[in-house]
Amino acid sequence: MRIAVIGLGLIGGSIALAARERLQAQTLGWDPDPNVLEIALTRGAIASRVGSLADAVAAADAVFVAAPVGSLPELISEVLAAAPADCVVSDVGSTKRAIVAAHGDERFVGGHPLAGAETAGIEHARADLFEGATWYLTPTQTTEGILYERLHRIISGLGARPAALDADTHDRLLALVSHLPHVFANVLVAMAATGSASDADRLPVVGPSFRDATRVAGANSGIWTDIYMSNRDALIPVIDEAIAHLAAVRETLDSGDAAALTSWNEAAGDDHRRLIAHQLAGGEWHELRVPVPNQPGVVAQLALELGRLGVNIADLALYPAADMTEGVVALWISGEDDASRAERLIGDLGFPVFRP
Repeated sequence: MRIAVIGLGLIGGSIALAARERLQAQTLGWDPDPNVLEIALTRGAIASRVGSLADAVAAADAVFVAAPVGSLPELISEVLAAAPADCVVSDVGSTKRAIVAAHGDERFVGGHPLAGAETAGIEHARADLFEGATWYLTPTQTTEGILYERLHRIISGLGARPAALDADTHDRLLALVSHLPHVFANVLVAMAATGSASDADRLPVVGPSFRDATRVAGANSGIWTDIYMSNRDALIPVIDEAIAHLAAVRETLDSGDAAALTSWNEAAGDDHRRLIAHQLAGGEWHELRVPVPNQPGVVAQLALELGRLGVNIADLALYPAADMTEGVVALWISGEDDASRAERLIGDLGFPVFRP
């Protein structure tokens, strides 16, 4: 397996290290900074030095583009122009709509690993960064099924859990669960630094709750300014919703309604436990086999519809017929409940489904 990584920072460098250590892949990489390339070579993230982006991807089976969101569209276009016809190309950007809309090539599948650290750069890359992490994929109706299967297997091999989601849903979801928390963290530290001390030379002592809530404050502006700008139309409504929730809490406090406050606090606890339980849900694996015609977008349709239902595909495989007119998609689902829901959904989509 030949895997190329364009952009060798924390995420790109970790992909390269994980691919070499966990998949025994031959990894090539390119970065505009020669010093980064030298460090990547020294750390063993890449096998050898190349002279250009085109050289890095020329013989690749898969390419990951790991760069700030603002530079991704141009870089992805460069990669697609230089990559082989049977190479799958993905990215790691935190917003997906604009990137997916700009690249209708059947080889491209948008991606976003929910992994990272407060540190940045190839110096901090590590092979276990993606262990157990959700890695969103945003296939479309033009996505080539065989290439999607390859990407799914690679990401699983890196230790992550691939999950299909359409680009619009991805950006709305991330505005709520990722981008809004960054906004809150910045607001909280600004308030604590400027409004909580009685003396300009003194800062308040902070407790663990404050530290936990503000861990991501002031995250790398080279990355986060692009994220805020590219997803602002999804982020603004969730900020407005958060303001409405804060206003409701303020009114409850102002009314002195202790019972309402207790109910609000306990509901938050219940919601938190439910969300965490969903993240940790597991169980035995169940295999579903789905005979499908060999048509563009069939695999993407199955993955996206199951993703909308909240069913995670732990693994998948394609078994094409000898004449390539049809084939079987094998899906492995965790837990009997999710497997049964997947069966019903696939049947409702008009595909036969059976368990071997």
